[in-house]
Amino acid sequence: MADMRAFRSAVGDWASGGSGGPARELAPGVRTAVLLEGPSDVAAVEALAARRGRDLAAEGVCVLPMGGAMSVGRYTDLLGPPGLDLRLTGLCDERERPFYDRALERARAPRDGFFVCVSDLEDELIRALGTGRVEEIVRTEGDLRPWQTFLSQPAQHGRPRAGQLRRFLGTKKGRKIRYGRLLAESLDTARVPAPLDGLLAAL
Repeated sequence: MADMRAFRSAVGDWASGGSGGPARELAPGVRTAVLLEGPSDVAAVEALAARRGRDLAAEGVCVLPMGGAMSVGRYTDLLGPPGLDLRLTGLCDERERPFYDRALERARAPRDGFFVCVSDLEDELIRALGTGRVEEIVRTEGDLRPWQTFLSQPAQHGRPRAGQLRRFLGTKKGRKIRYGRLLAESLDTARVPAPLDGLLAAL
């Protein structure tokens, strides 16, 4: 079984301009690369996979944060047919879909392994759980006071609750990652957002 953490780190270094040697050495144990925008998406995907009894690393699947959607061209070039020739899958937001389409076309990689979120994965998770359940998780996690302080800000007055929650999750370093995992772990198995459910089913 490939060391997926080492492979993930090696690919990140390669995408940042480093040598591709370490990634190439680790690649034989990898069959699929899941391209995600950031670490909060990785946390959610890995949490849901674990809930379903999946060991992605043992299956040769590496879940990779790209550091933003604009990096998709670099990652498809390195990991798709022009590079390591891995099977590519992932999630993207509706507004960034054209960037993904162009990157996949340039890399001669199939598009059918990519699943589209309307706004982003946090939005999908919040809608699936309902704002009341998400607020309950915020309270359970000890973030009630920061949440109340956030809601008192003038910029939040009159905004839909789902939008407030999305913004709140991004206001502190590490919070989106923590809640990406927590929200995925809290999902009703019958109400998994379609993009996330489709991605896991395709792996």
